Amino acid sequence: MTHTPAAGRATVAYVLPVFNEEDNIAAFHAALVEATATRADLDYEFVYVDDGSRDDSLAHLLKLRGDDDRVTVLSFSRNFGHQVAVTAGLDACTTADAVVVMDTDLQDPPRVSMEMVEMWEDGVDVVFAQRRSRRDSRFKRATAFGFYWLLDRMADIEIPRNVGDFRLMDRKVVAEVSRYREQDRFLRGIVAHVGFRQEAVLFDRDERFAGETGYPLRKMIRFAASGIVGFSTAPLRWISRLGFAISAFSVLLAVYVLGVRIFRPEESVPGWAFLGVGMFLLSGLQLIMMGVIGSYLGRVYVEAQDRPLYSLALTARGPRDGDATPRGRR
Repeated sequence: MTHTPAAGRATVAYVLPVFNEEDNIAAFHAALVEATATRADLDYEFVYVDDGSRDDSLAHLLKLRGDDDRVTVLSFSRNFGHQVAVTAGLDACTTADAVVVMDTDLQDPPRVSMEMVEMWEDGVDVVFAQRRSRRDSRFKRATAFGFYWLLDRMADIEIPRNVGDFRLMDRKVVAEVSRYREQDRFLRGIVAHVGFRQEAVLFDRDERFAGETGYPLRKMIRFAASGIVGFSTAPLRWISRLGFAISAFSVLLAVYVLGVRIFRPEESVPGWAFLGVGMFLLSGLQLIMMGVIGSYLGRVYVEAQDRPLYSLALTARGPRDGDATPRGRR
């Protein structure tokens, strides 16, 4: 089954989150325009979402808009995070026939999106870019491998390995993803959760064109925790199993101590060192368990507040003479 628009030409929208990418924007947009020019039979919209950049990224985006009517610029009132920026872009693209999500650092080659479009036209609802190779540091590759290995074993749904947010989604998939409004977002897990026909396109990930990554170690750890806690209850099950294991060990140890006291009292020596180590070990385990439980309770608390995901300080879309700077919340 192929995807065809209801009437006229198909529209493909690009959702492009931006955070401190002033040195990349011009080069990325030139590469994107060059790639999309190979399919002149399609209409395009380039939705750039400025995630509270501290450099001149917004000014560069508005300049792009001045040169290209297809450019839409959304600007947050502050930094809300990459996943929320992608969400805002998806919210703005519900009328497009297909939506491509990609970063603007040129690690995701725009030409690969044309392969995604071809697969979408052949009937695939979600085409995700799977990294065949990546030009990252050893540390980044090692941590990425560990994250996907752990997520593969813990998640309640199957989330493809070596896959980021670079993907194409059909209109109906975007509509389903937009219904997921949790605050602590892990979009690749959400897309996997909605289902539909999903296939991969392999690609070689390039180096950043310029600038520094928006995901330092602290954010990487937090992002990994969001994926694990948001799509798995395995840590809670592990707590119970660890509790049973410690209880069983304690019973066996009590039996051993009782046996020594009855049958070999001369070998019975007060074990203050053992008791001290055991006390600190159990205290540490209890704190870890409380921390895991607290992570889940914290997510419940945040969701119960039901706050807007983001606030827009500027929206520039449509005819340029209609540009405005409204404030909005979603």
